Amino acid sequence: MLRVLGVDPGLTRCGLGAVEGRPGTPLSLVAVGVVRTPADDDIGARLVAVETGIERWLDDVRPDAVAVERVFAQHNVRTVMGTAQAAAVAILCAARRGLPVALHTPSEVKAAITGSGTADKKQVGLMVTRLLRLDAMPKPADAADALALAICHLWRGAAQNRLADALARAKGKP
Repeated sequence: MLRVLGVDPGLTRCGLGAVEGRPGTPLSLVAVGVVRTPADDDIGARLVAVETGIERWLDDVRPDAVAVERVFAQHNVRTVMGTAQAAAVAILCAARRGLPVALHTPSEVKAAITGSGTADKKQVGLMVTRLLRLDAMPKPADAADALALAICHLWRGAAQNRLADALARAKGKP
């Protein structure tokens, strides 16, 4: 079994969700939530709060890997900067512990979870609810997105690791 912590980075709400399982078996919810920071706080204080929250989650959840949403260009530069800064904090926290970190694009996550890279947040949330056999959709959407990242990594990361191992073995042969 692999335990993955998904991180949907953001300064106001940083979604966190941990899932356990392996491809081909039912998945289990470990934990889900968000780290929140006040929009009117200084950027340094906000980043420290995100770091503190992620560190607490890493202590409590003890994941085998961390999946972070790959930041993509948006029209609002201020929003993308905050998202990128929160993503960097998550990557740093995981790297400090020697945990493997994977970056997944939003369309990659949507395609893995719903079958369509253009699915909306509600479709992703509904599929996360079904896949984890939850009574209700995780709220806010950042929390559901973090779970979707973790599920995507469990499914895609395992396949990618098997391919990399097979390639390494093939290269080692005469």
